[in-house]
Amino acid sequence: MSTRTTSTYGADASGLICGFLFDDGGEGKPLSTDEALLWLRQDALATAQSPGFVWLHFNLAHIAAEKWMREHVTLSDQFYESLRDSSRSTRVELDDDMLVAVVNDVHYDFAFEPSDISTLWLSVGPRLVVSARLQPLRSIDRLRDAVKRGAKLNSSVELLVHLMHDQGDVLVNIVRSITTRVDGIEDTLLAGRLEKKRANLGSLRRLLVRLQRLLAPEPAALFRLLKKPATWIVEDDLQELRQSTEEFNVALSDMAALQERIKLLQEEIAGRVAEANNRSLFVLTIVTVLALPINIIAGLLGMNVGGIPLNEHPHGFWIVVAIIASFTAIAAWFAFKTPRD
Repeated sequence: MSTRTTSTYGADASGLICGFLFDDGGEGKPLSTDEALLWLRQDALATAQSPGFVWLHFNLAHIAAEKWMREHVTLSDQFYESLRDSSRSTRVELDDDMLVAVVNDVHYDFAFEPSDISTLWLSVGPRLVVSARLQPLRSIDRLRDAVKRGAKLNSSVELLVHLMHDQGDVLVNIVRSITTRVDGIEDTLLAGRLEKKRANLGSLRRLLVRLQRLLAPEPAALFRLLKKPATWIVEDDLQELRQSTEEFNVALSDMAALQERIKLLQEEIAGRVAEANNRSLFVLTIVTVLALPINIIAGLLGMNVGGIPLNEHPHGFWIVVAIIASFTAIAAWFAFKTPRD
């Protein structure tokens, strides 16, 4: 994982960005670090669990975030292993009756660059959801804003589903934005105002390939989870997970189609550039061929040696001009006679 700094941007002294306590009605109440500690202790001592759950969101760029989680929250070893796993492919797995999710998302200040993609880690249990990230991400920030605006989440899995829906919306918006850019390049190409847009198309194509590579494993992982779900996941939440899987499949299909369109557009631009280069090369060749007779004859007559023909002839200049014109006409006839594709 990337080297962590001591940045406290967006987090408190423990690395907590935000916390929410969801009651039995699904409404989220902001939770501070101290309040979260109190809830965790009371929940651990309670013999009968009250309805609702808690969501804690951490900034892993803060040096104290992982230490606080290890000291105060009981999470599976797989969650901590995933923080250092070199594989960032999106997946949702069941471990110790808890869901461990690795979700890839775009940065909040996304600038359509392949490097503007980062990872979000989640641990989802029946009573507690812990999420952590290194960079500000769009989907998780949309989820946080939705909770602040009063969105009701009745279970921890419903929170995960809401996050996946938000991620799907972000992906759809990215595909739409890229499609708009590609439409503009295609319109410019069709209008004959050919510009060097291959570099721009290459960057967009690399972005789509990276997004698809990171997100493609997610449907398969979700299918495995849906086949053998945790005992505490209710049927309604499973149905929502299935729906989010379908949405991702649609987004991935749109990405694949857009990649193919960009590839065809790159080939069309490359073909037109090659055609323009061939045309320029042909014009240059014609000029060279037409200038060849006059250059040869001028070189011969300019040697300033004895015996140059027509040196004393009163009409020698015009005779030489006629000879040059004749050879030039013959060269032009041969040049334009050759058919071109």
